[in-house]
Amino acid sequence: MTTPPRPLLKSITITPTKPADAPQAVDAPTVGDPKGVAVGVPTAVGSDPQSGDGRYPVAWLRITAPRGATPTATSKCLCGRDRSAIGRARVLALITDHEAHRDTCPLRTRQEGRAAA
Repeated sequence: MTTPPRPLLKSITITPTKPADAPQAVDAPTVGDPKGVAVGVPTAVGSDPQSGDGRYPVAWLRITAPRGATPTATSKCLCGRDRSAIGRARVLALITDHEAHRDTCPLRTRQEGRAAA
């Protein structure tokens, strides 16, 4: 009795037994409304009506005050300002400071108006 020869350790590529499918034609652009859509129903997604008014957030004030625990607050601005406070009195002072920062922030104040004033 002889044992059959072992196959080589390389992967064997399989040759196709039938011809490949023919390439499909490119879809032509369709004109008109899609079939089965009610009249007056928008089919395309439009732009977001809430964005585009030119406003974007510049500064954030985050206050955490769980019941029975010490309150904390963080004030951050895109101009680089980053402050935090722990305790009721310091959190209230940070809130006032954050509101005052609106008038002095270089990102919110126009440079032309400062020079003219």
